[in-house]
Amino acid sequence: MSNEASPGTGTATSPAGSAGEGSGEPGIASFIDHTLLKPEASEAEILKVCAEAAEYKFKSVCVNPVWVKTVKTALKGTGVLTCSVVGFPLGATPSDVKAFEARGAVLDGADEVDMVINIAAARASDKGAVVDDIKAVAEAVHAGEAILKVIIETALLSDDQMVLACEAAVEAGADFVKTSTGFNGGGATVEDVALMRRTVGPNLGVKASGGVRSLEDAQAMIAAGATRIGASSGISIVKGEQGSSAY
Repeated sequence: MSNEASPGTGTATSPAGSAGEGSGEPGIASFIDHTLLKPEASEAEILKVCAEAAEYKFKSVCVNPVWVKTVKTALKGTGVLTCSVVGFPLGATPSDVKAFEARGAVLDGADEVDMVINIAAARASDKGAVVDDIKAVAEAVHAGEAILKVIIETALLSDDQMVLACEAAVEAGADFVKTSTGFNGGGATVEDVALMRRTVGPNLGVKASGGVRSLEDAQAMIAAGATRIGASSGISIVKGEQGSSAY
């Protein structure tokens, strides 16, 4: 399953779609996964994010698995996708448990799943273990005809380790590679996004997340090769303002 074949997905050079009324940058909204992953998030806060996503026509709403059913219902008929996370935020969960969690999220209505890799295996240059970890989740996600994004947690990896993780994602059949959880220090950088794009080639998506807080940040990531932006400052981005969230 390819991200690039997914309806409404923009390209790095030609943002597609439209932002909400009053926004400052039509088109950028179609790149954004509007995100609320704080463990203390309430139902009211989740529903508010869904309403914002529908208004501004963001690509998806990304939440923890317990909120997938709520988000799927709230977004019905809006065209906004439901996204959830697996093995989040540490990635230090057995692969079969990640696959079980992913399968449940898809059954609950997730159109996309963002998984965290076995970071220790990537740091040890154990490519086989990283491939096996991703492949287990990819099979579960694709069985439900959903999209898999693979979080490699760039702040914890060297360039060589990032390349290994991206190559593993390609080999395992993932649809995207993604920079960061936003929870483990550091976030997306233009240099990391460019390296990831060079490694995976043109056919996989690249998601920049963690610290993307402004329109300028988002445009720089897209210019470097990102096809998706993960942010909780999505409204600030489309309005051309400066967001304050750490994610």
